[in-house]
Amino acid sequence: MEKIASDYTVTTTKSLDEATDAVVAKSKENGFGVLAIHDVQAILAKKGFTRDPYKIIEICHPRYAHRALNADLKVGLMLPCKVNVYLKGGETHISAIRPRVLSFFTSADLGTLPDEVEDLIKKIVDEAK
Repeated sequence: MEKIASDYTVTTTKSLDEATDAVVAKSKENGFGVLAIHDVQAILAKKGFTRDPYKIIEICHPRYAHRALNADLKVGLMLPCKVNVYLKGGETHISAIRPRVLSFFTSADLGTLPDEVEDLIKKIVDEAK
């Protein structure tokens, strides 16, 4: 049986900050609000841990979030959607979860919602690249 990736990840020639800014801009252009940007490197540094740059961008599309929560409140465990921008091997990566393969989304009666959200998130990632 073929393993299906639970993430959608691309590599970009942009710097971490340029890629982060692009994800924020493309999220907004596609109807998502940007709720928070977590600088994981800075957060962990305050606790004495060192790691390469890593940002978690929390995005939410109100219409889709409302539909998902109306179908199953447990879907809220996976909200908001997250897009990660990080450095690995000297390259900048943009990575997002794929809602259509997550059990939280596939077990709830969400109809085409996971596909719709995933298509938009992939679009954001591709456009931010």
